[in-house]
Amino acid sequence: MEAVRYPLEFVMGGAGYVAIELLYRRRSHISMFVAGGLCCWLLLALAAWPLPFVAKCLLAGLGITAVEFVVGCVVNLWLKLNVWSYADQPLNLLGQVCLPYTLAWCGLSAAVFWLVRVATAIGSMS
Repeated sequence: MEAVRYPLEFVMGGAGYVAIELLYRRRSHISMFVAGGLCCWLLLALAAWPLPFVAKCLLAGLGITAVEFVVGCVVNLWLKLNVWSYADQPLNLLGQVCLPYTLAWCGLSAAVFWLVRVATAIGSMS
């Protein structure tokens, strides 16, 4: 079952990330699918850590921002694909990430952690 679990989590995260982008920006890029898969693994790992909920959300927001920064540096700065730019946003770092979106990721992570908690509870009932 583990052989299916991790690829499935990656695909779910990638699809979710792309869906968020399509809803918000009306476009996305394959690099966002990869970033989403990595972020999903990060969130699921954090969900299992014995930390206070707020600490998990803050770490998740910082972790997702770190993934976006690395992907952005490769895709936008190195490969020059110009998939996105936060250069016009306040408190941005090289135009790849910015503080307002880090805070948004903290909030979205809270929803993911809640869903993981509900799914775990349902799974333990069977």
